[in-house]
Amino acid sequence: MVSDEKLFLIKRNLQEILSEEILTEKPKNEKIKIYWGTAPTGRIHVAYYVPLLKIRDFLIAGCDVKILLADIHAMLDNLKSKFEVVGFRTQYYENCIKAMLANIGVDSENSSFGKIIFIKGSDFQTSSKYVMDLYKLSSITTERDGKKVSNPLLSSLIYPLMQALDEEYLDVDAQIGGVDQRKIFTFAMKYSPQLGFKKRAHLMNPMIPGLNSEKMSSSDKYSKIDMLETKENIEKNIRKCFCEERNKETGLLYLIRHIIYPIFEIKNLKVEIFIKSLNKKNFYEKYQELENDFVEKIIHPQDLKKSVAEMVEIIVGPVRKEMEEFQELIQNAYGSE
Repeated sequence: MVSDEKLFLIKRNLQEILSEEILTEKPKNEKIKIYWGTAPTGRIHVAYYVPLLKIRDFLIAGCDVKILLADIHAMLDNLKSKFEVVGFRTQYYENCIKAMLANIGVDSENSSFGKIIFIKGSDFQTSSKYVMDLYKLSSITTERDGKKVSNPLLSSLIYPLMQALDEEYLDVDAQIGGVDQRKIFTFAMKYSPQLGFKKRAHLMNPMIPGLNSEKMSSSDKYSKIDMLETKENIEKNIRKCFCEERNKETGLLYLIRHIIYPIFEIKNLKVEIFIKSLNKKNFYEKYQELENDFVEKIIHPQDLKKSVAEMVEIIVGPVRKEMEEFQELIQNAYGSE
């Protein structure tokens, strides 16, 4: 059985877990293996820290982690990455994710806890065995179970099937993703055993709303804070974002709760908001104290925006600097985007 301490690290800050018993019943002498997949499409934004913070937890808990750079998925998903740029984007994703992990104290080359491995989807998803299993899975999958959107391209119907197969081919016990992946996770749980594969646990992290939209998205530049964004643009984007007095439904509060607080704790930094009306900084040890002051109108939206911009720069700045040497790669991957 997995120790309570390790289980706490694995589970903390997750929104939902499916088939938790797969993890709890793992023999103590066997490492738990978890994978996180990301398709190299748009430029990486600050909300990627939600799964990366969980990956840090997994490693500290002694788990082995595989990060799947799903290059074929990126092309299949409504052509969010075209064939000629997907290789550049895949390399950019690996470099940027490594820099982001280093920024929260994870050495992806030499972790002293669990092991971390980067794998490209195209390294195994074109093998004859994988393709044959894909055919088998497609023969028992209904269109309703396979589709993610109302009028999908045929290629995007293959996407969930591959994500289910990846669990088997990566030889893991669990997969982590956002709660928006729940339908794909339940699909894998339903169909994978029909091919003779073992059932996996599925860990779901909360989603961070965008600055002015439903969720922070790589494909919507106005909803996100790019990890390579300049200090000036961070301030500009946050200044323009939706945030009204007493309304808790602002992306800024989610950002503070799920990204700023955990990272500042790792860096031994204080979460402080400058209150203009009081002409002083208030230190908030716990998130709920900050939220309460916002709801009680002690913190004005402009106070919140200004302080959040400063704290986001503390998080983004080191990664932006680390990525300066990859300007040619970024240009090849995204051009003038």
